[in-house]
Amino acid sequence: MVISGVVDSPDSLRTFGAALKAFRERALLTQEQLAVRIRYSQATVASVEQGRRMPSAVFIDRVEEVLDAFGVLRAIARHLGRQWGLAVWFREWARLEETAVALCTYECRVVPGLLQTEAYTRAVMLSVPPPPTEEQLQQRMAARKVRQELLTRTPPIAFSFLIEEAVLLRHTGGEDVTRAQLDHLLACMERWNVEVQVMPLRQPHHAGTDGPMHLLETSERQWLGYAEGQKTGQLVSDPEAVSVMQMRYAKMRSQALSPADTAELLRRMRGAL
Repeated sequence: MVISGVVDSPDSLRTFGAALKAFRERALLTQEQLAVRIRYSQATVASVEQGRRMPSAVFIDRVEEVLDAFGVLRAIARHLGRQWGLAVWFREWARLEETAVALCTYECRVVPGLLQTEAYTRAVMLSVPPPPTEEQLQQRMAARKVRQELLTRTPPIAFSFLIEEAVLLRHTGGEDVTRAQLDHLLACMERWNVEVQVMPLRQPHHAGTDGPMHLLETSERQWLGYAEGQKTGQLVSDPEAVSVMQMRYAKMRSQALSPADTAELLRRMRGAL
């Protein structure tokens, strides 16, 4: 399946935010009090109410329950289109990510989106022509931030990331951005469910020369694949094709540095900046 297109308008986000604020005020709660009860930050609650941030599925469930919203917030959320701020060709994969039990990512272009700092994301998005408007940039960065909540989702997802060393040596955004990005990678690696491996610059035998790939295991224990190119994305569901992707990914994991050696390499890169 190959699809392409543009991003959505944030109007539905403002509608959801206004409804959330109305139910919060009906419950006589401040933003800070609501944040404590739903176990999110006050900044997140404020951003959602202002229509600047896409609420996660967990966020929606918690505010619906805490505010006793009669199902209204869930009903409005169905019209949000959680793909706001995402390219159309990526939306189906992003939807599948939300209920995945395992996610595997190989990247040779940029640090995987789920592991990017805000500054790195901004640098990447401003690097690729045509330049986005400030509104488009904010939409895309907000969507990226929502996706990153997958790293701390309950129930947890088992993550595996393979990143080419050349991606980190590029110093996207400059040295300050790179320094913070390396720190962030090391912090992410401390999570028990996140495994990061770097593919060394010198690797004579490389199973990933066909380009980036993603693999996902659904809650029904079905494996799916995804590959992306210039303005296109392909969801791979054919079992034989997915099996080939799994074999290649497994081979790359054996060719890449171990997680421990990867962490040591990242620390050396960080120290050299």
